[in-house]
Amino acid sequence: MSKPTKALPYFLGPEKEQKDEYKRVLTETIEAITASVKDEGAYQGASVEALQQTLSQFSLLPSHGIGWEALLEEVKQTILPHFLRTWSPNYMAHLHSPALLESIASELIIATFNQSMDSWDQSPIATEVEVAVVQQLCNLYGYGKESDGVFTSGGSQSNLSAITMARDWYCSSKLNHDVKKEGLPASYHKLRLYTSEVSHFSMEKSAHLLGLGYDAVRKVPVDDLCRMDVQELRGMIESDKQAGLLPFCVVATIGTTDYGSIDRVEAIRTVCDEEGMFLHADAAYGSGLQLSPTYRTRLGDLSLCDSITVDFHKMFLLPISCGAILVKNKEHFSVFTLHADYLNREEDEEEGYTNLVGKSLQTTRRADALKVWMAFQCRGKDGYEKIVDTCIENATFLAKALLAHPSFTLAIEPELSSVVFRHIGTSELNKRIRKELLHHHQVVIGQTVYKHQTYLKFTLLNPTITKEHLSELIALIDTLANELQQ
Repeated sequence: MSKPTKALPYFLGPEKEQKDEYKRVLTETIEAITASVKDEGAYQGASVEALQQTLSQFSLLPSHGIGWEALLEEVKQTILPHFLRTWSPNYMAHLHSPALLESIASELIIATFNQSMDSWDQSPIATEVEVAVVQQLCNLYGYGKESDGVFTSGGSQSNLSAITMARDWYCSSKLNHDVKKEGLPASYHKLRLYTSEVSHFSMEKSAHLLGLGYDAVRKVPVDDLCRMDVQELRGMIESDKQAGLLPFCVVATIGTTDYGSIDRVEAIRTVCDEEGMFLHADAAYGSGLQLSPTYRTRLGDLSLCDSITVDFHKMFLLPISCGAILVKNKEHFSVFTLHADYLNREEDEEEGYTNLVGKSLQTTRRADALKVWMAFQCRGKDGYEKIVDTCIENATFLAKALLAHPSFTLAIEPELSSVVFRHIGTSELNKRIRKELLHHHQVVIGQTVYKHQTYLKFTLLNPTITKEHLSELIALIDTLANELQQ
């Protein structure tokens, strides 16, 4: 009969045993993680069926806990070998970055102290960190003293927040209607939002959640570089006005998910000013380019936008989840403010305590701003400039190499770090290439559709990827294509 294992303390605390066990658990976990990394592969290749079969053997909540030692052994065998390795030079499928080492350390701090960002008395220093980080982010993107921001779970929540602000601002200023108190106006079904036909699907999701419906989202055609066609935008707005509809917002995409294409905010701002519309920049992808003096002009002047979505778990290389919504006019956050006596008492705020719940869709939130603070302090301007420039230059190199290769065709030349291309064979062949790489070569790349054909995609967010490695991957894909066609 096996000797029962000693129960773990519940938490970290001031006692020596609590501290020792905390260190032991974390040390053993780190050792298990590092031991599981045996090569540069992005994924060891297990099938969907194999993983499902493995996990079907476990009861979610066993009658008796198995203890830490047995649990760690099970994690070593069952879980760690099958995790995707986002730091691998063979991983480039999505806008899903590797995490910088110092930001992983910040995650440990965040998880250990488990602050909640809704009220100051739940997160004193964490609140002040977020306030300070937001102020400097507003400065970074060219906003003035009346600006503000709050951290979010990512681009979808930031976009939902911005569109909520835009809807309420329009209804208040143009229709003399207070949505916050009275609900949607009678003419709500006439409200229209404009965004490019290759923008993020969170536009439709937001419209649905806000009671406007998918039909409220007008998808504007794009030009040859997959950027919103501003002349088409003008025409659609005018046509909708003639039909009695109410154009209230344009969302410019600053780095589309597939192509990294960047809408031209200066031209769109002119349209919004002429029409009395709110302009939001979904810069979830492209916002990282602001840290590169060499390439930041590609973004345009984001300070022209009424709000900006920034994601730090993309080009900034921070752990999921970590995003922010920045607004030029802090008054827009009033749409989320509601006082609760137990949480954000007015007398506390009058005495200088900051309760961030009044700016957020969420109540409980993690102290994600610490990740930004630590990474920025650690890397500095020069470090981040090198990260961003390397990724952009890798994409430029890859695009040129594909254009020069007789077996490949390129969708568009990249503005950011996404490269969309295809082998000249059939769409079915390109689909098979991606799955062959995933399950047999430990290489994970993306797939999308461009002009009704299947294309492959490299999303280059890892600055350790070399041009030599990219050349090797092109050769591997060409070899696989030839083998699969035989």
